[in-house]
Amino acid sequence: MRSALYRGIVVHQRTRPKAHRLRYRVFSLLVDLDELPALAGRLRLMGVDRGGLFGFRQADHGARAEGADLRAWVDARLAEAGIAIPGGRVELLCYPRMFGFVFNPLSVFFCRDASGAVAAILYEVANTHGETHTYVIPAAPDRAGVVRQSAEKLFYVSPFLPVGGRYRFRIDPPEAEVGLVIGLDDADGPLLTASFRGARTELTDGALVRALFAYPLMTLKVIAGIHWEALRIWRKGIAYRHHAPAAAPRASSLGQPETGRRAALVAAEAGGKVPAPAPAVMPLAARPSARE
Repeated sequence: MRSALYRGIVVHQRTRPKAHRLRYRVFSLLVDLDELPALAGRLRLMGVDRGGLFGFRQADHGARAEGADLRAWVDARLAEAGIAIPGGRVELLCYPRMFGFVFNPLSVFFCRDASGAVAAILYEVANTHGETHTYVIPAAPDRAGVVRQSAEKLFYVSPFLPVGGRYRFRIDPPEAEVGLVIGLDDADGPLLTASFRGARTELTDGALVRALFAYPLMTLKVIAGIHWEALRIWRKGIAYRHHAPAAAPRASSLGQPETGRRAALVAAEAGGKVPAPAPAVMPLAARPSARE
């Protein structure tokens, strides 16, 4: 079974205009969307599309509609980007519901082809205003399996960050470990880096009990931590940007893989130089982009 738990550390490091750092212990759920029926029959402590001490609901992602098929939603986003994974699978890395509550600032869909190679990654970003934006990006793993990608930032995430800028992604897809490093650059260079690295644990009722005691009320702490860190940042005098409703509550856009020389240039730019102009992001026609 591919579905699993990943226990690890989230770190955010902001460099400008005032330094700010946070570090939290968390665990994430990796769900193979084709394994949902099997998980529903195997786990007593985690409900699939129903209540439970822990839970996973397809309606917490994608179209955010009760009864919607999440795998079909992913396949539709891939098709809009000209990507197909016949015979492949989709693995979603996210937080589970605990005591019926969850907030996922970032959910990551690993789309694998029939050989098991990562062909694309979807980054579903959510803000606290009920809006989401999904960055759909083809993947071209290097010989070590590392995926490097980039995308124009088009979505209001935080009152202390600009809507514009460019994301840089460095991903170690989930195997024995998973690693996510996401950098945000603006016109002056690197601004923020967020990361998660976790180690795989088999998804069993016993593992869920251990996670309950190791990370009590974790999903409630995620939203509480967002507001606590916002207060800390505000007290440092960083400018506050008010939210304006997005043009659509659900939107997607297309990014691009970074390979060869382009990946080397992106790595050099991360050292502090002003980012070079990147290929334009092409919004997916049926899903307007959300801007501040």
